[in-house]
Amino acid sequence: MAKKVVASMQKKEAKNYAKVVKMVRSPKSGAYVFKEEIVTNDKIKDFFTKKD
Repeated sequence: MAKKVVASMQKKEAKNYAKVVKMVRSPKSGAYVFKEEIVTNDKIKDFFTKKD
């Protein structure tokens, strides 16, 4: 999966995007879960501040 992301990020307009990973505690088991998303550079702060 990571190879596809890296391959698609090689285009010129891809410089406006970033892959972000947030660690969130699962409500069911209490274990940590990682949420990954590709967002534009101006939405990075919003991704980390929103509650899921």
